[in-house]
Amino acid sequence: MNQLLERVFKLTENGTSIRTELLAGLTTFLTMCYIIVVNPSILSITGMDFSAVFVATCISSAIACLIMGLFANYPIALAPGMGLNAYFTFSVVQGMGVSWQIALAAVFMSGIIFILFSSFKIREMLVNGLPMSLKMAIAAGIGLFLALIALKGAGLVVGNEATLVSMNNLYTITEENGVNIKRPNLPVLFALLGFFMIVALDYYRVRGAIIISIFAITLLAALTGLTQIEGIVSSIPSIAPTFMQMDFNGLFNSSMIAVVFVFFLVDLFDSTGTLVGVAHRAGLLDKNGHLPRLKRALFADSTAIVAGSMLGTSSTTPYIESASGVSAGGRTGLTAVTVGVLMLACLWFSPLAKAVPSFATAPALLYIGVQMMRSAIEIDWKDMTEAAPAFLTIAFMPFTYSIANGIAMGFISYAVIKLVCNRAKEVPVMVWIVAVCWLAKFWFLGA
Repeated sequence: MNQLLERVFKLTENGTSIRTELLAGLTTFLTMCYIIVVNPSILSITGMDFSAVFVATCISSAIACLIMGLFANYPIALAPGMGLNAYFTFSVVQGMGVSWQIALAAVFMSGIIFILFSSFKIREMLVNGLPMSLKMAIAAGIGLFLALIALKGAGLVVGNEATLVSMNNLYTITEENGVNIKRPNLPVLFALLGFFMIVALDYYRVRGAIIISIFAITLLAALTGLTQIEGIVSSIPSIAPTFMQMDFNGLFNSSMIAVVFVFFLVDLFDSTGTLVGVAHRAGLLDKNGHLPRLKRALFADSTAIVAGSMLGTSSTTPYIESASGVSAGGRTGLTAVTVGVLMLACLWFSPLAKAVPSFATAPALLYIGVQMMRSAIEIDWKDMTEAAPAFLTIAFMPFTYSIANGIAMGFISYAVIKLVCNRAKEVPVMVWIVAVCWLAKFWFLGA
């Protein structure tokens, strides 16, 4: 067995060992396994079956990790992406009023396009043609979008007719025997506690900070009667409610083509940035700063997107949490394969996942929003022709409740502002093309 693993993953050549790779895989798994709870909780809002999405999340993650590990030999784990699942649920299904079956078809098509683009030079043109300020703004804007979803899910932010939104009270008032009694608003307080717990655990470098917080808050919720834990282990739920449920009939119109484009665009930059970032930390880039076997890595990502949509989940993407496994010594695909095997082992824990309330997963979304907002420091805020489009990209995502609108406004404003400031030569051709397409979409089809 040792010789087989050595031959497949080239452990000695990469300066690592089986034990190191297995520990690195476990480390990565602990930092990202929150997705098996958070992803079903988000997608089930669309009407999708929670248990089926739970199974789809575990299996699609495992497939993606196994392909990445065995085909590309990189220590990078993949799973349904945060931000992409929020766009799927809140922008496409709820915002546009399309069925989740059509949304799954859009994810499938984005994966097919990703496979085609990864085989040619078009991917490089898109990635290299997008200004750094817009790349960083897209990530930061998604962070704010996730934060808004998290605060709403936790009950911290509520609707207000006068101000659109406002902060909820930390207490509730109930009337008993004609007397108003003030009691703690436990879901709100538990959500705040969960967020502070994640930050503290992460500060002290505790592995699995997010998943520890989720289960700790779930336990508190169970003890206070806010949720019920009906078991921990059970047989694997049926995936039938979401398996091969894609509906292509309503896909081929202008609005849904734009949705496919957003799925593709967000995953393109997310996956490329994560791959390069984690590979750089692992010392896997070549002398020119390029990632060897990049096509294989992107093939793993794109085929996993297709497989995930068939199983019943939103787009998969490489996880930046893979950096934790790299820090633990992971250098080869055996790390990713280990994560994949552990994801499959989670299939028997669906009762525990179903017991997790929304205010227990909200802190995880909020914390991920914090991490994604870090990208904003890479924006050149001193150059207004770069700063203004970046700001509009970031602002439009939470304020219009749409990742797509933020991306669109970023492209359009970048082209227009550079043009009116007599700096049109700085605008890449690809930005002009995309900006014109978004303008046409807004003019003829509306927002």
